[in-house]
Amino acid sequence: MLDALTTRDKPPATAIVALERSEQSKWLERQSAFVRNWLASTGFRAEHGKLALVPGRDGKLATVVLGLGDGSEPWDFAAPVGKLPPGRYRLERPLSPERASFAAMAWALASYGFGRYKSRERKPAVLVWPKGADPKHVARTVDAIVHGRDLVNTPASDMGPVELAAAAIALAKRFDARCDVIVGDGLLARNYPTIHAVGRASTRAPRLVDIRWGDASAPRLTLVGKGVCFDSGGLDLKTASGMKLMKKDMGGAASVMALAHMIMDAGLPVQLRVLLPIVENSVAGNAYRPGDVIRTRKGTTVEIGNTDAEGRLILCDALAEADSEDPDLLIDFATLTGAARVALGTDLPALFSTDDGVRDAILAAGVAQHDPLWALPLFAPYRKHLDSPIADLNNVGSVSEGGAITAALFLREFVAKQRRFVHIDTMAWNVSARPGRPAGGEILGVRGVFAALAERYRGPVASTPASPPSRRRRA
Repeated sequence: MLDALTTRDKPPATAIVALERSEQSKWLERQSAFVRNWLASTGFRAEHGKLALVPGRDGKLATVVLGLGDGSEPWDFAAPVGKLPPGRYRLERPLSPERASFAAMAWALASYGFGRYKSRERKPAVLVWPKGADPKHVARTVDAIVHGRDLVNTPASDMGPVELAAAAIALAKRFDARCDVIVGDGLLARNYPTIHAVGRASTRAPRLVDIRWGDASAPRLTLVGKGVCFDSGGLDLKTASGMKLMKKDMGGAASVMALAHMIMDAGLPVQLRVLLPIVENSVAGNAYRPGDVIRTRKGTTVEIGNTDAEGRLILCDALAEADSEDPDLLIDFATLTGAARVALGTDLPALFSTDDGVRDAILAAGVAQHDPLWALPLFAPYRKHLDSPIADLNNVGSVSEGGAITAALFLREFVAKQRRFVHIDTMAWNVSARPGRPAGGEILGVRGVFAALAERYRGPVASTPASPPSRRRRA
């Protein structure tokens, strides 16, 4: 989507005048009677994302006026995309470097369209790079998020375990990272029994992707992403409506790949490890069953209360492996529970953390990046709801309330008590379009998490940290 941005401004592009509500009156005083009358006749007010197209005397488009409301929502800079005729445009008024970068990023992300299966696409309007914007930061962010959106939007017929693993392998290759993939019965041989159990009923074998990158002397940062390419619910079969969006159940893996992309491209001084358990939860004669007991990689036994709670099962093996290397910080992303959506809606990923400082840093960075998350508690007394009469725990709670919390507590069982651990329960989908955020697959919370990680491992940074020569060094 970077083709929606250009450095070419000759002949001059059409000006976009972005106005906050409080600036509109004084700006109008300096305009011609024609412009004032035109805006008055169209009823334009500089509210969030409002747009006015002002013609010249020759009838051609002369100026675009964009409302920013109180100036608190920089996504408003993306509001003109899709509403303007094809052509080149430029922001006329100066912006701070941070705001200029956000405007460019928002414009590019607003120009996104999933066109893999479309014969024709509308040509987007192009924005001249705003003065002061950081092209490296914008390109890194847009590339990572667009790739993640494409992964989530692709139907499971073309984004199964093979294809998702291939995308991860390609990402590793791009940044000269080491990549190992364990497939099918190899998971049993190398002691990943729950990943195998969940994925074995599919004709497309389950697998675990393991990526390593960075300086071996740097702090260990490990990311785990849920990669359920399609979730039928297994033998506890979902309804037709419940399956409708289940191609997005690999949104955790897509989010982690986007975050890893940003980390590696920025050259953060970390020893990065990425673990992606990838499966399709299908129905067949060899599918795992309600009532089965599985011994996990950690050795903990799990009674299967519901085969539709499969995400936490594949994650528990990956988390146990991640924890074994004593990382400085362990983060997972997963489209894990509908309960998190009931609690917070579709736009706010739920964040659980064992470390208050890490939690607060991510939440603050999310607000600063206009990529918010919301904290929910790892409320220990709810652990009793995971008790099983025949195993160490059940994969579902004995009560329906607090489902996001009990799911997080299940994952917590596979991580050492002292570990800095963050679990993010995300929707990975925009149910409706907003400026810069088209309906469909979405990478939520990753920009905020990246900003927090950049500050944690490099210290306070500008919008774009410089990439050191060691960015491609392998672990």
